[in-house]
Amino acid sequence: MTTEERLDRLEHWTAGLAEERKKDREEFRMRWLDTQRQIDENSRSIAKLQSANAELGIHIRVLADESREADQALGDRISALVSGIGQLLAERGTK
Repeated sequence: MTTEERLDRLEHWTAGLAEERKKDREEFRMRWLDTQRQIDENSRSIAKLQSANAELGIHIRVLADESREADQALGDRISALVSGIGQLLAERGTK
């Protein structure tokens, strides 16, 4: 094999390497862009979930307040009923 043939083979080989490297760069670029897109989608989804969580927390607090108020009203009604029954029994017992 002559020197010129060797140089031709070397040039061909280096051109192949350069082409492979170019393809690799493009593939890596596409993967990077896809990864960035996925990160952006995940960030948006997380923001939506945080917003929904905040709204749910507010709703839970409202329901808890309403439940406490209803419990207090029920307790007051039961106390009044028990007191009324006690007075009724006391009146009947003295007659």
